[in-house]
Amino acid sequence: MERVRDYLKDFTNAEEWDPGTHQCVRCDDGPLQVGAEWINTSEFMGRSAVLRYRLDVLEPDRLVFRGTNENAESVDDMSFQPLPAGTRITYSARITFAGLLRMVSPLMRPPFERLADRVAERMTEVLSEL
Repeated sequence: MERVRDYLKDFTNAEEWDPGTHQCVRCDDGPLQVGAEWINTSEFMGRSAVLRYRLDVLEPDRLVFRGTNENAESVDDMSFQPLPAGTRITYSARITFAGLLRMVSPLMRPPFERLADRVAERMTEVLSEL
């Protein structure tokens, strides 16, 4: 479980497990701890989005990242449970839109659910190789 958590706490690795992420660059140096930040460039529905992510929670069985830009806030919450043959990950991504995007957010739910399925599939593949 620790190996999985340590891999995922480095949000730079989102380039490997998140099909929507094109680039994720750390903004600071030093140990990966609460307050570490990254710039994540993703593509969703043909549009590019850049969010600044911050590691808000770092616990033995939980990580929380908060990403923001002028149009949205994303809270990515990952919890970990040891299993006899691996680790169970519960991953929740909550996105809140600002301004006019807030009105169309219900229409974006199905594409986000499809992306979530692709993330789960890819994350499973990548983590099984650790």
